[in-house]
Amino acid sequence: MWYFTWILGLLLACSLGIINVLRLEAQETWDKEHIILDPLTQLMTRDTMLGRLKEKVENSKRNGFPFSILFISLKDFKAKNNLPKFEMDAILRSVADCFKEDIRAGVDIAARMGEQDFLIAMPGSPQKKAERLAAQIKNGVSERVKAPRDLVVEVAAGVAEYSDYTENFATTAHEVDELIRVATEKSGL
Repeated sequence: MWYFTWILGLLLACSLGIINVLRLEAQETWDKEHIILDPLTQLMTRDTMLGRLKEKVENSKRNGFPFSILFISLKDFKAKNNLPKFEMDAILRSVADCFKEDIRAGVDIAARMGEQDFLIAMPGSPQKKAERLAAQIKNGVSERVKAPRDLVVEVAAGVAEYSDYTENFATTAHEVDELIRVATEKSGL
């Protein structure tokens, strides 16, 4: 008799586990379909990225896996290059395409943080790997942004790894802000 009770309990536990996995997969699919994207670059918006970074910080705290962020800026690109809006938009789309090609699909996330600023979150990646990607992206952007004119393209990149900045902050939002501040500072901006 106890044997049947034990089997029923095991089946119930398994079914609840399967239901939870299915619920999480459905939530992830819904999130992917309803993410607000920047209309020009088709990258995540700043607000969406900040929310995702909070999730990554919580996951890192829980699992102990580091993650890195990569801050990329086209320093004073608009000021140094007097281009019509449609050409500037085409260049920004091209830069965003460069990110999409270089990041791991389904793992890394990229966002447009400002007019000429971008951020890439790299879960499970140590700082060295993010620094290699930064160099690759800088080269890729320099190659891609070519035109008949003499364009001045200066790409600034800074990398920060979450595990390096695990000081006691009041909230996860403060940790995210500090992480972005460190990456921005390392980029030279």
